[in-house]
Amino acid sequence: MVPNVNATPVAGRRGVYWQTALCLALLAGAGWLLRRHWPTVEHGALRLAVADQGWLLVAALAAMGTWASSALAQQGAVARRLPGGRLVAAQFAASAANHLLPAGLGAGAVNLRFLMRCGLPAGRGASALAVKAAAGAVVRLVLIAVLAPACPGLLRIPHLSVGALLAVTAAAGLLVVLTRARVWARCRGAVTAVAADIRALHARPVRAAALWGGSLAFAGLHALVLIAVTRAVELPLSPPRVALLYLAASGAAALLPTPGGLGSLDAALAVALTASGAPPAAAASAVLGYRLLTVWLPLLPGLLVLGLLVRRRAL
Repeated sequence: MVPNVNATPVAGRRGVYWQTALCLALLAGAGWLLRRHWPTVEHGALRLAVADQGWLLVAALAAMGTWASSALAQQGAVARRLPGGRLVAAQFAASAANHLLPAGLGAGAVNLRFLMRCGLPAGRGASALAVKAAAGAVVRLVLIAVLAPACPGLLRIPHLSVGALLAVTAAAGLLVVLTRARVWARCRGAVTAVAADIRALHARPVRAAALWGGSLAFAGLHALVLIAVTRAVELPLSPPRVALLYLAASGAAALLPTPGGLGSLDAALAVALTASGAPPAAAASAVLGYRLLTVWLPLLPGLLVLGLLVRRRAL
């Protein structure tokens, strides 16, 4: 029997098509919500326009620091030394590309191309990205576990009936059975490779410190951006509470494959802040300020840097 060499590319394209369709559906839903709540958003924008400039400056500096911390974490995930200036520039460009493609595909593609240009094979580069992502996820979970006791009752597990729990369990079990045969063999090899890389990196304390320190700084600085913006708009929530809300909302938004969390993160943050007692207009101001500093203002410069890196064959 002649193997079908086109099967894998076709399956990959189908996956991209479905992901893109889901992304467009989510963006359409976000647009509908924006239109429905436009008066609140408009009031929030006006409130942001007269916000405290000092706190907004702090938020802007924290947003700039996220690119350096991302570069530090990426260096920690790679054994060989990477060119520092180009590494930071690649993270800046990746953050812009991440808002053009769904589910982090843009950032992943930029970083993978950068690592390959630095001499890493494609497999090793993909493993380095997985190590960085795993460290970031662990750091966020640890931060949530540390902050949750300081904000009792903030994160509540929704009450589910016995029937709902059984339905969810059955669906999860069916999904595992259907995907185990195809996916588990691939996942097992990938997990084994990532685990081996993590062990190798932890044999070098400097690389381990860069990986975990950069991951911690990245999550902390994003939380600081939101904290500073809430202070600028005089939102009456404590910094630990805002940080915990950001970590929980960003984790929930990561489950939806919109470009850079566009729409999903905005809605999750707005709902979290409002449910925590913030007035709707103040919550809208905080979300708008956070997204303005982390997405919209850096977007065009980031794309220009991306084009420059491609032109100079750094990607």
